[in-house]
Amino acid sequence: MSDRSHAHLEAFLEMMSAERGSAENTLSSYERDLDDLSSFLSEKKTSLLKADSNDLGAYIAHLAKQGFAASSQARRLSAIRQFYKFLFAENIRGDDPSSILDAPKKPQSIPKILSEADVSRLLERAQAEASEEGPGRLLRLRMLALLELLYATGMRVSELVSLPAKVLDQEGRFLIIRGKGNKERLVPLSRSAMKALADYADARRAAIAAGDIDSPWLFSASSEQGFLPRQVFARDLKSLAGRAGIRAATISPHVLRHAFASHLLQNGADLRVVQELLGHSDISTTQIYTHVLEERLREVVETHHPLAKGAKNPD
Repeated sequence: MSDRSHAHLEAFLEMMSAERGSAENTLSSYERDLDDLSSFLSEKKTSLLKADSNDLGAYIAHLAKQGFAASSQARRLSAIRQFYKFLFAENIRGDDPSSILDAPKKPQSIPKILSEADVSRLLERAQAEASEEGPGRLLRLRMLALLELLYATGMRVSELVSLPAKVLDQEGRFLIIRGKGNKERLVPLSRSAMKALADYADARRAAIAAGDIDSPWLFSASSEQGFLPRQVFARDLKSLAGRAGIRAATISPHVLRHAFASHLLQNGADLRVVQELLGHSDISTTQIYTHVLEERLREVVETHHPLAKGAKNPD
């Protein structure tokens, strides 16, 4: 790195420390990243002060070829942008070559889901335990109601555990949920979810009459919020999964939400309908499930297309 480039890098780091209050670790990271960029540019016969957008883009492409994760590339790009914004603001450069660089795309992760068979095993175990009489039955009925509601509606776990007790006053096969942004949406209930909710409601009313419960929340608990903490539900769900012969590491309330969406799509539901049921404001959020649609469409084509392997040629 030339003395001039090094001096401007030092001035940049000083500004980030004095004006932005950047932590020491952040400053060290920026320095390492920009030193690495400088070395790359030197091999291209240019420098930090003379590099153009193509040079910076080539550096990001170089990182990708080296196997850097998209998140690591994005962190380095952030350092680069901060540095060139500084040079532009200080009139050291008349342009900002980093301004047109695209952020590296993170690979879209496919959500973990349970098979329909595993969900059935989980629910059957919860149903068997809820039918047992004796101490703790209210909690077992609560777990069954939580599971049935989650799998029937695809609610976010935060929406589920914070349901008000007044939802028991709602009639019919639909439930009104208040989700993100205080938006309400209507979700249908399965018959098994309605029965589990009714059984839990009966036991809850008996507990209220006995003076054991006095809460406005459907799934009340002795927590700061007054309702069942989602972490406790997640822990109890893993414990139930173990008793059902399902690996605890493969399950969480969020995995059941994914199972709800994926199983609907596998069985022919429209992506827009699933979007509404999940409470996604943007269809792009729901498109993480397109792998399910792609598989179903492939099966449809292979089964029904006249040119597919094994299909009969029409006369």
